[in-house]
Amino acid sequence: MPLDITAGKCDYNGVTTSKLELLRRTLQGYGSCLVAYSGGVDSVLLARVAHETLGARALAVIADSASLPRRELQEALDLGVQFGFPVRVVKTAEFDNPSYLANPSNRCYFCKHELFEHLTPIARAEGFAVIAYGENASDAGDFRPGSKAAAEFAVRAPLKEAGLTKAEIREISAQLGLPTADKPQMACLSSRIPYGEAVSPEKLAMIEAAENILRDAGFYEVRVRHHEGAAGAITPAKLARIEIAVAEIPKLLAGDTLARISAAIAKVGYQHVTLDLQGYRRGSVNEVLAKLT
Repeated sequence: MPLDITAGKCDYNGVTTSKLELLRRTLQGYGSCLVAYSGGVDSVLLARVAHETLGARALAVIADSASLPRRELQEALDLGVQFGFPVRVVKTAEFDNPSYLANPSNRCYFCKHELFEHLTPIARAEGFAVIAYGENASDAGDFRPGSKAAAEFAVRAPLKEAGLTKAEIREISAQLGLPTADKPQMACLSSRIPYGEAVSPEKLAMIEAAENILRDAGFYEVRVRHHEGAAGAITPAKLARIEIAVAEIPKLLAGDTLARISAAIAKVGYQHVTLDLQGYRRGSVNEVLAKLT
């Protein structure tokens, strides 16, 4: 069920056009730009416009680690080929950082810090004046520990500087023919694990496989939240909590679909497979934080 990008549609010939031009002028003002690229809605638009504006003075760099699904990596690389902007892959090592593995509420800070630590020497060595990433105007007020790391490395957010909201980014992406215009929100696989439960490549591989099962079955907005039994339990069970759009729940419950998907996810290594009746909602892992404040 693709997103309806016409909902709250922007005036592409008015406000959105002026913001796109502001984005281009902002990038021109940088002179050259290294784009922190993920293959998501925001960074694809940023990489495309940066390349159109700056040519060889722009480079997209994607961080590869266990937290990035293999399909997402391949799609991100394919988009670079399709739209003619160069993409470089760098291996990051956040899984060597005990602070990241402990999965605190500011886990994203350690991930972004690792990313910008890798991008900074590339920018210096190859003469890129600015490192930019895909934060946008709709992210204001959201819980984003990664913005602290961006500030520490003086990383710019040109989409935000141009005042572009998520809806406007989707609208411009559609106008430019980018297939990411209606791509669902994505986040790293580590975001599927509750804060305080350790992150590991093994857990993320299970999550990735389970989400692929749901996407291959035709579900659009998908999260599989990974939960484990208490430490020291005699039989510590792994539980997969499925989040899909509320509108897609009847599809999951129809016929033998639920039984087939549950069985397939169980084979990944989950002892229990559950459906979250509240459906998919962005940042549900942060709900516990709100209750503590």
